[in-house]
Amino acid sequence: MNIGEAAALSGISAKAIRYYESIGLIEPAPRSDGGYRSYGDTDVAFLTFIRRARGLGFSVEDVTNLLGLYRDRNRASADVKAIAQAHVAGIERKVAELESIRRTLTHLIENCHGDERPDCPILDDLAGAATPGDARLV
Repeated sequence: MNIGEAAALSGISAKAIRYYESIGLIEPAPRSDGGYRSYGDTDVAFLTFIRRARGLGFSVEDVTNLLGLYRDRNRASADVKAIAQAHVAGIERKVAELESIRRTLTHLIENCHGDERPDCPILDDLAGAATPGDARLV
């Protein structure tokens, strides 16, 4: 099948497929006599794997490692689990950062009068004019 068909079946754009080939995430597809890429069912399965892994937020590096483990029938599931656990730890760090941002913004919003007055703690905070004990330290 051509790249358009592989893209449609895997849910990955043709541009992304070419990119993944260029960085070595997938093997370059063999070419037809006319120079067109030719993909098989196994290629589509790998592309679908990549789409799903990227959809779960795994980095390209992690996807490379996961694909290697997927292809290796002698793999240890502990290796796969370790990659997934590290990814979850990263997600948890990001969630904590986002919660902190939410708390800070909520505090600033609650302290902004939102009326005709020019004073605004949100702008003061963004300008770095906040004082000790304010929302940036929450």
